[in-house]
This record gives sequence, structure tokens and C-alpha cells, in this order.
Amino acid sequence: MASLEEIVQNLIVLSRWLGDPAHDYAILGEGNTSARCSDDTFLVKASGKHLGSIEQDGFCEVRFDRALAALNGPDLSDAEVRAALLHSKADASSAVMPSVETFFHAFLLTLPGVQYVGHCHPAAVNSVLCARGARAALEGRLFPDEIVCCGPAPCFIEYTDPGIPLARHVRARFIEYEAEYGEWPKMALMQNHGLIALGKTMGDVQTVTAMAVKTARILLGTFALGGPNFLTPQQVNRIHTRPDEHYRRKQLEDAQKSKHNAR
Repeated sequence: MASLEEIVQNLIVLSRWLGDPAHDYAILGEGNTSARCSDDTFLVKASGKHLGSIEQDGFCEVRFDRALAALNGPDLSDAEVRAALLHSKADASSAVMPSVETFFHAFLLTLPGVQYVGHCHPAAVNSVLCARGARAALEGRLFPDEIVCCGPAPCFIEYTDPGIPLARHVRARFIEYEAEYGEWPKMALMQNHGLIALGKTMGDVQTVTAMAVKTARILLGTFALGGPNFLTPQQVNRIHTRPDEHYRRKQLEDAQKSKHNAR
């Protein structure tokens, strides 16, 4: 695992990238990010901080055991959720409050190979997720690079109250997805809410996010000409399992690492 200093710097770069106004992925205090520090703790964006201008003090270190205990425990009132968030802090003297979405970050960072998570609200993606026909519009894949970068199918999360209820729903849908496809999702699309991308590196999160936004724009454009023409399940599986696509996926990952190291 990378050093804590490197993890913090990666998380700052990822957060500012997601909050860059030029991308239109998040404005004001929208969105949150996280990164695994060790088997015991992770960093998550503090409540109310702006992704685009965040500094190291804009993150809160959280204990996995305490956040997951709240996730696995009984239903909590709003006041009890606040108390659980405060209790989850690795340093009780820290002045910042972890994001209310800390609980789904805690779950996602326990998945195999996941080191970074980015959650944002891209306008193009939410134009789909806030539509009455969102679920039907997202029931297939449109083009090969979408499959290479984002996986064989989207993981759709019905709208759920943020905090512990949403984290539990995310967990349930991820478990269902893994049972159906034999792998964990690279991303989730949350109805009337936004996008979650996850990966081993910050570059993975950037790749998934950028491709998900491009996909949303293409999807919206298809409705001007009769609606989406989804690839068949056989075509999707062929692309997802082709050896050359696995090679290209690795090249994309390496390119992201090189781009970051060149900074």
C-alpha cells in the first residue's frame, strides 16, 4: 500500500478533479471522496467542504470498525446518526465532521481491490437519473468503451434517504450485482442523486467517472433519434471478456498512473 502522504495527495488531486468547475461534476459542497489508509482507518471528505478547493484538513480519518458497526446496527434517529459519525472519527479531537455518506464509503472500501471512492453529481448523469424513465434508459450498454471502463452493466440504486439507509441499500444492490455478474460493480447510479465510482487507484475513479458522464450525454442524445439501441447481452459479454479489451483496460490504467506521476 502507498504511504499515507501519497494517499492524502492522491485524494486531494482526485477531489479537486471531481470539483473542477470545467467538468461540471460537482459544485458548492456537493459530492464526497474517500481513500483507504490501512486495515483500520480511511479518509473521507468532511461535511460541507468543497471538492474543488479542498486541502488536507478537509478530510476526516474514520475507523472502519465504528462506521461499519453503525451500518450493521439498528435504525438510528438523525441525532443518533450524528453521534455515530462523531464516534467513528479516529481522532475525537478533530474539528471536522465526516460526511453523512461515510457509511457507504466504509462498505465500498472493504471490497476487494478498492482503495479510492469518488461520489459526485454530474449534470449529464443526473439529467438521466432524475427522469421518470431513468431505470429503462439505463437497462443496457451502448458502446464498447463504456463496457471496458464501467463494466458489463450499470448498478442502479433506487432513491434512498442519505446516510445509513442509503448505505444499506448500496450494500444490498452491490451484493446482488456480484451474485449476478460474478464481479463487483465499478460504479453505481443512484436515482435522483448521482454517481459513485470506485477503483484501486484514483485514476480508476477518474476513468469510470469520465466515461459514465460521456455515456449519459450519448444516452440523452439517442432520444433525439428514437431512443437507445442497446448492445445485446451476447455482444456485451463478448466485449467484456475479449483478451484485447483486457489488455486495453490495463493500458488505460497505466496511462492514468503515468499522467499522475508526471505531475
